[in-house]
Amino acid sequence: MLLGHLLHLNGIDSVIVESRSRDYVIDRVRAGVLEQGTVDLLHAMGVGAGLSRAGLRHEGLHISFNGCRHRIDLADLTGGKAITVYGQNEVVRDLIEARTATTRPLFFEADGVSVSGLDSTAPTIRFQHAGVDHEVRCDFVAGCDGFHGICRPSVPDGVLTVSERAYPFGWLGILAEARPSSDELVYTLHERGFALFSMRSQAITRLYLQVPPDESIDDWPDDRIWTEMLERMTTRDGWQPNVGRILQKGVTPMRSFVAEPMQYGRLFLAGDSAHIVPPTGAKGLNLAASDVLVLARALKAFYERGCTDWLDEYSGVCVRRVWKAQRFSWWMTSTLHRFPDENPFDHRRQIADLDYLTGSRAAMTSLAEQYVGLPAEVSFESAGLQ
Repeated sequence: MLLGHLLHLNGIDSVIVESRSRDYVIDRVRAGVLEQGTVDLLHAMGVGAGLSRAGLRHEGLHISFNGCRHRIDLADLTGGKAITVYGQNEVVRDLIEARTATTRPLFFEADGVSVSGLDSTAPTIRFQHAGVDHEVRCDFVAGCDGFHGICRPSVPDGVLTVSERAYPFGWLGILAEARPSSDELVYTLHERGFALFSMRSQAITRLYLQVPPDESIDDWPDDRIWTEMLERMTTRDGWQPNVGRILQKGVTPMRSFVAEPMQYGRLFLAGDSAHIVPPTGAKGLNLAASDVLVLARALKAFYERGCTDWLDEYSGVCVRRVWKAQRFSWWMTSTLHRFPDENPFDHRRQIADLDYLTGSRAAMTSLAEQYVGLPAEVSFESAGLQ
């Protein structure tokens, strides 16, 4: 949806094909932390009205350990940059409305989607919609179809190099009908494991617990969830999350994944189809936005000047940022989670790491620069934005 609107702003035709229903992609609760660059991009694209109205700007975050919260002032450390909490489902809703207003093609609930001819100058997308067969002959295919989509598997064997790591834990996440008790996120390392306090609005809290990766959500009735949340998050000064009715809950395994190069012939992979990061660093949605900004710049240059240099460089430009995000997400995850095979030395080292982090302006600056988002790989102007 983001790429489609960027192309529209440059007068480039596109067809968006989605296998799920409109309600499903809007209602599915996913990421919610937007980097400064992503916020700026949405506004530059003219789709930031909802973000301005309902987004929650955070100029800091808290790291909690040994029962104490320590605030890291993101804005002070980065020259005024911040992160904004605004659900990915809300971003998608805004982009769907923008796409609909353009009247450009958007197909939900498409069946039998396939791609072919990727190594030719005229790849083809085939699908069925409302019982009618469709065939789209195009110049390029953007594989923005997620980790389980059809685009990456369509690349011939031996072309892609895959690097991955599975973590020995998952996140149990809940949405709760409870007013947030903190204006900013709280990352917690506790003897019993990691916990994260976040929010989706002024009335809805989003919370996470570290659990085994194969944990069944059926083993976690609401009372047990709240008991564990309060045990891990309550600090010595009495701060704790507000308790409320749980609206949604589930367990998500954690992994790191990179497939490169992020292109093959006329196919360009973007977002989760090419890379997955553990959510600790809040990078997944933001990496996807960065990918499509780079791709939009390349496609603009191709259609305006016949230039293919930026298309050829697409993967190299994106992968550099992807690996920086992977490193940061790995560091956040390793520092804030308890590992099954760790010993007392490992845990004391984690505490020392956090003690150093929260006591060193240089260390806090390093975290802040990466958390609010590194500078964009390409300029907005080069992608047709002011």
